[in-house]
Amino acid sequence: MARKSRRPLVPEARPALDELKARVMRDVGYTVDPSQPEAVKYEVAKSMNVPLEKDYNGQLTARQAGTVGGQIGGRMVSELIRQAKQHLNKQH
Repeated sequence: MARKSRRPLVPEARPALDELKARVMRDVGYTVDPSQPEAVKYEVAKSMNVPLEKDYNGQLTARQAGTVGGQIGGRMVSELIRQAKQHLNKQH
């Protein structure tokens, strides 16, 4: 099965998305290297006892992979919602 593309719809958004990921994960206590924001997924996986490797991960269950991705993506979405609400409140 082919790997899903990780490119944002707006390629210029990549740096801002990486910065958001680094900030939200740092805020909850993970160590994040700003030059490699993708690396935080290994720290998240380790903290959740998910055997995520840097190469092939065919041994992972969908639940394990989703658990790691959900921790990161869910926090990013929550932060974006918080920012949108704050922005809307300032307009009124």
